[in-house]
Amino acid sequence: MDVVIVESPAKAKTINKYLGKNYKVLASYGHVRDLPSKDGSVLPDDDFSMTWEADAKSKKRLSEIAEAVKNSDRLILATDPDREGEAISWHVLEVLKKRRGVLKDQPVQRVVFNAITKESILYAMDHPRDIDTPLVDAYLARRALDYLVGFTLSPVLWRKLPGARSAGRVQSVALRLVCQREEEIEAFIPQEYWSILADLQTGAGADFQARITAVDGEKKTRLDIKTEAEAADIKQLVEQASLKVRSVEAKPVRRNPFAPFTTSTLQQEASRKLGFAAARTMQIAQRLYEGVSLGGETTGLITYMRTDGVEIAPEAITPIRGMIEREYGKSYLPDKPRHYTVKAKNAQEAHEAIRPTDITRHPKEMAPYLDEEQLKLYTLIWRRTLASQMESARLERTTVDITAINGSRNAELRATGQVVRFDGFLTLYTESKDDDDDDDGNRLPPMNEGEAVKQKAVTASQHHTEPPPRYTEATLIKRMEELGIGRPSTYTATLSVLRDRGYVVLDKKRLIPESKGRLVTGFLSNFFERYVQYDFTADLEEKLDRISAGELEWKDVLRDFWKEFSSHVDGTKELRVSQVLDTLNEVLASYAFPPREDGKDPRACPSCDDGRLSLKTSRYGAFVGCSNYPECGYTRQLSADGDGDAQQVGENGTKMLGSDPETGQDVTLRSGRFGPYVQLGEEKKPPRSSIPKGWDIETIDLEKALKLLSLPREVGEHPEDGKMITAGLGRYGPFVLHDGTYANLPSVEDIFSVGLNHAVSLLAEKRANGGRRRTAQSLKELGEHPDAGGAITVKSGRYGPYVNHGKINATLPKDMKPEDVTLEQALELIAAKAGKSPAKKTAAKKTTAKKTTAKKTTTKKAATKKTTAKKSTAKKKTEAEDKAEAVDEE
Repeated sequence: MDVVIVESPAKAKTINKYLGKNYKVLASYGHVRDLPSKDGSVLPDDDFSMTWEADAKSKKRLSEIAEAVKNSDRLILATDPDREGEAISWHVLEVLKKRRGVLKDQPVQRVVFNAITKESILYAMDHPRDIDTPLVDAYLARRALDYLVGFTLSPVLWRKLPGARSAGRVQSVALRLVCQREEEIEAFIPQEYWSILADLQTGAGADFQARITAVDGEKKTRLDIKTEAEAADIKQLVEQASLKVRSVEAKPVRRNPFAPFTTSTLQQEASRKLGFAAARTMQIAQRLYEGVSLGGETTGLITYMRTDGVEIAPEAITPIRGMIEREYGKSYLPDKPRHYTVKAKNAQEAHEAIRPTDITRHPKEMAPYLDEEQLKLYTLIWRRTLASQMESARLERTTVDITAINGSRNAELRATGQVVRFDGFLTLYTESKDDDDDDDGNRLPPMNEGEAVKQKAVTASQHHTEPPPRYTEATLIKRMEELGIGRPSTYTATLSVLRDRGYVVLDKKRLIPESKGRLVTGFLSNFFERYVQYDFTADLEEKLDRISAGELEWKDVLRDFWKEFSSHVDGTKELRVSQVLDTLNEVLASYAFPPREDGKDPRACPSCDDGRLSLKTSRYGAFVGCSNYPECGYTRQLSADGDGDAQQVGENGTKMLGSDPETGQDVTLRSGRFGPYVQLGEEKKPPRSSIPKGWDIETIDLEKALKLLSLPREVGEHPEDGKMITAGLGRYGPFVLHDGTYANLPSVEDIFSVGLNHAVSLLAEKRANGGRRRTAQSLKELGEHPDAGGAITVKSGRYGPYVNHGKINATLPKDMKPEDVTLEQALELIAAKAGKSPAKKTAAKKTTAKKTTAKKTTTKKAATKKTTAKKSTAKKKTEAEDKAEAVDEE
């Protein structure tokens, strides 16, 4: 019996049906090994030796694979046809080689296929090859680079910029793109301009519109009419002028079809046309690739979906052309098949474009077998593929120039329009745009040179130029592809990393950098500028591609990179936090200290006379504080609007709410470095309470403030021991407390309303769980998982709301309210969470436990051998997890 290894169980089941009973197809469930999340996994001083580790689940699966291979006649490695697939095959083979008695004389073969259909699988089995060593080398180089950057640069961030999470080879460059766009928006100065639009009529009574292009012989572009007075003058000129057609020009235009989808263009179009996030698009595409049941047989509907190639396999071209001729006629079929090339920088074009495996499977016929989202994406791919081989559209673009004469003065107007003479591929597919600004879509009536036209109305409209738009996921992916940053398999992961770190937030589908992201980018751009430059990152990607092509040695590339990079990192050891903050004060001045409405110095402290505002850091991140600390305790959050909450609570960050009826002391609303809070009196250590998350600062009045200041609230004595139960608001949210046991409350409002019976019940449930936190409360049922089955729910947890599916919990971004979460958003979060390698966190935990034990039992000499052993378990765990995140982008 032959053993075949693939990634997923769904894929294994389908392929086993195609191959028959003489084959046993097993799934590796993705990557089986990874670099442990600890120092020393890659050793530059030992010729870049790498230590790999499998987690418990992977070890079990590898044992099952080894047991099957031990009694097999042949081992066939049939993982995906890209770099990651080659790496999985290599890892499996390396593990099996090290196990005694597993691989004897059995031949080991590598097969690849671009579609999961019976024909593709059987063809691949008849054409095996060896593992592609250069492709594996490129994978090793990429993992080593990501590890070295993450585990070397992230600790520098923690030391020099407390509160920062991590840096990464690709993620930091993508973050820089988002932050630079935000800087462009902040620096943008709106420019006033006016447009003159004339409603005209031909002699035959047909209406059309024309715009001003010149006045008294001076050309006028879109932004040239700058004032209302100038616009009024031109408007009057046209209104009083006689109008005549000076020229009519009609030009034929050919519009060629778009290339079939790559990973990037599929994500972009699915975002524009279907509203899918990049992660959701790839999840649905994966399901279409792995196949659905058609008449009892599972069949893949599209080819492999991680690709930057735009060519279609020759054997697929003929059926596509046949479909075009049958469905649309010969006039829609070009004489020869179309061939495309990629314009993106550093494109590998290792695989063909994304297309249906069988173009004759019309979307209407597939509708009974697909859910709504799958059908939408399949239809999009089917239409794009068919359109890519259709005849060009033929249009006629008409330009009419009109002269307006009023005595000694004159003006020129222009009307444009186009007519589709033959729709060609447009009958099936048109590509969407992110920012559509096309004025040529109108059809113009027939006109002749010298013909007089009538003026019906002239309108002068005021406009202001707008800043460049923020990136959407689609436009950021497009820009990354243009610059050669990242690869098809990394775009989605990179976007997820930026959101998970709290570096960016998605608002109305636009990416907005958070203050944490701005600080990290400012730091890296000034102290590690070379490593966040677009050209440097793209050149490194090109070298990795050359490794995969066998043109460069992977360790030579690592040596060149590490020599310069490690030297640069060593050069920052003497850099002080104060130096970093001084630099960031200048670099982020317009963001941290924006102009004040009263015209005063933005950096002047509003609370004292001579203090200067400056960036300061704490373990929770950066904030703005006064230079006269501790004499002046003014602080505020670092936010896009400078004073942020402080502007809402008063000139000096303080707003009087009233007087406490019991003590007579002032109750104030204030802004601090951790956000807004209320305070009672002006004592040295006055009572304070933070404003709970979700409460609108504008609604805080004396009544609410006094409620918060009264916490903790006494609920009542516990009936068993008579000890008081209290309700309060803590770091992890609202709670009830009794004799050292905390139990979470569902909402802040419950602090003020929870009764004794309910509190006792919550505490009893907590104690029944062995002191662990009680079962998370389900807030919302979203439905079944479309692929894996099982309920998806929104729950309330100790650290905030999250979505749950099986054993996967994904925290909601802070800009996402639990009640607003949709099934699509939940699936996206779960997919992003599930995509992280479990080996990393497991490794981190094991490492921590090992170090802690060593600390307790070894002698002093052993303990001092490695200085990190002195660190606390909690700190080591945090750093290990952050380092794991730092390299978890590809």
